[in-house]
Amino acid sequence: MNTHAYFLRCDEGNVLFYNTGHEAEIQHMADLGGIKYQYLSHRDEIGSSLKIIRQRFGSALCCGADELAAIEGSCEVDVVFSERKRHFAGIEVIPTPGHTAGSISFLYKAPRGLTYLFTGDTLFQGNGHWETLFFTNAGGSASDLANSLRLYREIHPDVVISSGSSSGNLAVVEVEHSEWIEAIDEAIRRL
Repeated sequence: MNTHAYFLRCDEGNVLFYNTGHEAEIQHMADLGGIKYQYLSHRDEIGSSLKIIRQRFGSALCCGADELAAIEGSCEVDVVFSERKRHFAGIEVIPTPGHTAGSISFLYKAPRGLTYLFTGDTLFQGNGHWETLFFTNAGGSASDLANSLRLYREIHPDVVISSGSSSGNLAVVEVEHSEWIEAIDEAIRRL
């Protein structure tokens, strides 16, 4: 499994989705003006770099309410989400429990017209198709995950960006609406 982090440049301040521990990437973010907010989709993104990023940029760390206890063991959390809402730079925070109890996704409509859905590990590319999984020891469940995937059916992304992907698979995928619905329905069937 490969993990990924994504930097979003915004006029109001930059955003980091997920987490990175690579010093070269952290330095590159510094060169681009740092980050104002770091959004974690779930506890699997915990690492010592959370404190490094926070200290280096003075950024606010954000996560879902049901992930707070797990994440606060590594770094202080500034913003906690418990419901669907718009936050910084128009980023919509969408609770999508199932992979873990407090998994959240993020929807961003870019000024140039494309819509990006950051799914964390709720849905990702693996073995040549869309996959999903849940961790019961982290509060995840098949029924919650199926409900979150059904919620994805209402979202019309142009690009889907996961935090993980299997080796050789893409973590950033352009999708057509019909293809997206088919992928979701197939992931639900496989649960």
